[in-house]
Amino acid sequence: MNPQQIVAIIIFLLVMAAIISEKVQRSVAALAGAVLLLLTHVLTVESAASFVDLNTIGVLVGMMLFVSVVKNSGLFEYIAIRAAKLTRGQPIAILAVFTVITACLSAFLDNVTTVLLIGPMTIAITQILEVNPVPFLLSQIMASNIGGTATLIGDPPNIMIGSAAGLGFVDFVLNTGVVVAIILAVVTVVFCLIYRNNLHVKPENMQKVLVLDENKAIKDKPLLIKSVIMIVLVVLGFIFHDQLGMESATVSLTAAAVMLLVGKQDPEEIILGVEWSTILFFIGLFVVVGGLNSTGVISAIANQLLVVVGANEAAAILIILWASALISSVLDNIPFVATLIPLILTMESGGVDVQPLWWALSLGACLGGNGTLIGASANVVLAGVSAKNGYPITFMQYLKIGYPLMLLSIVICTVYLLVRYV
Repeated sequence: MNPQQIVAIIIFLLVMAAIISEKVQRSVAALAGAVLLLLTHVLTVESAASFVDLNTIGVLVGMMLFVSVVKNSGLFEYIAIRAAKLTRGQPIAILAVFTVITACLSAFLDNVTTVLLIGPMTIAITQILEVNPVPFLLSQIMASNIGGTATLIGDPPNIMIGSAAGLGFVDFVLNTGVVVAIILAVVTVVFCLIYRNNLHVKPENMQKVLVLDENKAIKDKPLLIKSVIMIVLVVLGFIFHDQLGMESATVSLTAAAVMLLVGKQDPEEIILGVEWSTILFFIGLFVVVGGLNSTGVISAIANQLLVVVGANEAAAILIILWASALISSVLDNIPFVATLIPLILTMESGGVDVQPLWWALSLGACLGGNGTLIGASANVVLAGVSAKNGYPITFMQYLKIGYPLMLLSIVICTVYLLVRYV
């Protein structure tokens, strides 16, 4: 290895160690790593900028702005109350319906946003029923990660993969979406079986749910109507963006601009609502991984992997699927995916059919987050919401449910990928 490769590897490992230890905020760690690459002349400002995926950044910023406006309409609270009433207050039915709703919302919204919208409503409804909300919240944590796996915009790793591989919204729905639907059904049934004898509710408490008025949840009816129309247009935009000759970031940013114009909300408040630390984390991380790429470290690893798997496509699929799942269960999946994307692109240039590998990476990285309480941001956020309301979720409590179900999900993915692509 030459000196620049050694420096790039050391900086990458230091950034990863800082992120894992949580002693340094992850966006600060990533930006510090990017600056070190500039100071050590591994990268120039121009070359560093070339590694930042602006399509991914555009999708994230656009959807964050869009959701920041839409959530002020009360649409999501309306959906939650309406769903609870349709179940007639039956706790197992509420658990199943809210699990599916969380997954569906996560397919189009950021997972953290989804759980922040659904979690507090779940706690409010379970308090009326006088039942422990933890089983409901556990199912929603898992559903948010499962649902986010189904679409291009559901989870940041998918946005990154789609942008790098030139994959569109429909590609994800037709490939990851199929197996996600199966996994969601299995996980929902398992949760209902586990807790079917533990959630007993008095009839009078179920009646209290039926008298809830979902219309009172609507804060701004004109905004709600505009939001519903725009959500439909956004979904259509993502589905047909290839045919329209637009990148997914264009759809996302257009939707954000329209909602800022017609939403009549305070623009400064909406803009401040964007998770800018996450955006800066992505920018810094792209540059840090770019350091490995520009110095040839990624190419060297890809060549070694090609030697190991050879022409065995099944082995490559299984290695990427299971490695990404197991690693993403304890580490942030975004740095891992950012590292593997150039690796897979290098394998493609070596003549490997990498299409199945993109789906293996997406499924492993996104579903692996269900393994532990720290496996994904949504897990930590919803556990925090639960603790603030007097219902702490411990690491071991989650692990007993989450890890076996994560492994079951990956087994299902293994069968699916081997049957469909090998």
